[in-house]
Amino acid sequence: MRLDKYLKVSRLIKRRTMAKEVADQGRVQVNGQKAKAGTDVKIGDELDVMFGQKHIKLQIDRIEEKAKKEDAATFYTILKEERVNND
Repeated sequence: MRLDKYLKVSRLIKRRTMAKEVADQGRVQVNGQKAKAGTDVKIGDELDVMFGQKHIKLQIDRIEEKAKKEDAATFYTILKEERVNND
């Protein structure tokens, strides 16, 4: 599945266009490599995502084309979450 679609379906990012922008700005890594929106992701991959002042590292546990809001949290496991100060 494409990275931008996964970010949207898992509800890490609300809109696919926003997920594409974040990925294309180099703020997402897949298994330690910078990833573009079209990068294929699979179960077991590790994502590093920078959201403004927050850095999240997670592992993909599940991939589906569509998901209900309450199921979205089952798509990944958060490995590390930290605040980043941009002083």
